[in-house]
Amino acid sequence: MSSAALLAGLAASFAIAGAGLLIAAVPRAGRERAERGRARGVGGARGVATARGVGAAVTTAATAATARPRLLRLLIRTGARLRPAAASAPRDLEARIAAAGHPAGLGARELMAAKLAGTAGCGLVAAVLSAAAPGRLALALVTAGPIAGFLAPDLWLSRRAAQRARRIRRDLPAMLDLLRVGVESGASLAQALRTVGGRTRGPLAAEWRAVGRQVALGVPLERALAGMAERAPLPEVRALVAALHRARRHGAPLNDTLAAQARDARFSLARHAREEAARAGPKIQLVVALLLVPAVLLLVAAALIPALAGT
Repeated sequence: MSSAALLAGLAASFAIAGAGLLIAAVPRAGRERAERGRARGVGGARGVATARGVGAAVTTAATAATARPRLLRLLIRTGARLRPAAASAPRDLEARIAAAGHPAGLGARELMAAKLAGTAGCGLVAAVLSAAAPGRLALALVTAGPIAGFLAPDLWLSRRAAQRARRIRRDLPAMLDLLRVGVESGASLAQALRTVGGRTRGPLAAEWRAVGRQVALGVPLERALAGMAERAPLPEVRALVAALHRARRHGAPLNDTLAAQARDARFSLARHAREEAARAGPKIQLVVALLLVPAVLLLVAAALIPALAGT
C-alpha cells in the first residue's frame, strides 16, 4: 500500500469518526422533542389502560426478551456456553441494569454472558488484524481487543441509563402537576400514582404504575416508593420520595408538597439543560481539533505526496 493511500485511509477514518460523534448529538435533541410532543398528547388523552397486574408484567418481560437484537441474542447464547456456571456477576450490576430500565429484558447473568462473548469475539478479531499490523501496533491490538469487547456492554448500559435518567428528569415536573391534581380530586397517593402512570408514557410513568400495582397487591407505600428510588437513582426522585415520607409522617398537605417538588424539578431541569449546553461546546471543539482537522491535513498530505514524488 502506498503512503498516499494509507494517509487517505487514515483521513477517511478520522472524518467518519468525527462526523459520527458530531451527528450523534443531533438526533438526540430531535427524539427528545418528538417524545415531549407525544407525552403532551398522551397526557391530555384518555389512558388506554391502567394497572395490569402481575400476569401482564410477566408478558411484557417475555415480549422484551423476544425483541432483543439478533447480535445481542447471539452474544448471550455464545457467552452462556463459554461462561462457567459458578461465575458470579458484580454486586452493583443488578442496580445498574435496573437504573437502565432492564433494556431488552436483560438480567445480570445474561449481561455477563454477553460481556464474555464480546471479549472472545473482539479478541479473535484483534488477533486476526494483528497478523497484518506492524510491531507495537499488533501488540496494542491484541491487548485492546478483548478489553474493548468486555467493556462495550457496560458502555451500552451506561448510555441507556443516562437516556432513561434524562427522560425521567424531563417528565417529572409535568407529571407532578398531574399527580397534584389527582390528589386534590380526592384520590389517595397510591391511586393518583397509578392513574397518572396509566395515562402517560415513559420510564417515570412505568415506575408510577409499578408503585400503584405493588400497593394494590399489599406492599406498603413507603416500601414501594423506596424501590422506585432504587430503580431511578436520581436526586430529584430521591427528594420526592423523602418529601412524601415527611408529609405522610407529619400530616402535611400533599398538595403543597407536590407543588414544591414540581417547582424544584423544573429548576433542576433548567439547570441540567444549562450544564449540558455548556458542555456541548468544548466537546464539539475537541472533536473538530482531534479528528476533523487532522483528517483534512492527512487528505492534503495524501494529495501532495504523488505531486512531490513526481517532481
